Amino acid sequence: MADVIHADEAGFEKILQSSKIVLCDFWATWCGPCRMVGPVIEQLAEEYDGRIAVVKIDVDENQELAAKYNVMSIPTVFVFRDGRPVDSKVGALPVEDYRKMLDGVL
Repeated sequence: MADVIHADEAGFEKILQSSKIVLCDFWATWCGPCRMVGPVIEQLAEEYDGRIAVVKIDVDENQELAAKYNVMSIPTVFVFRDGRPVDSKVGALPVEDYRKMLDGVL
């Protein structure tokens, strides 16, 4: 089973330094749509295992990191390449939308 990494700011910065594409879900435990996206993120971790890193950032525990990336609503899902955001989507979306984001940079 592929790992979904729950990261804090320091851990996330290390992940971004890797050569992998990073799918990052900014979420919170109290957020209903975030809970809907959770299984989708886990599914993508399985489908893209070995090709991407999948990270979840709790915005309540990492407010500065959320502010750094201008996360105004959650869930917000980013795709990072070479340490920089290259695409993002806000809200609970179908898995196909996230696949398109990933396939566009792989």
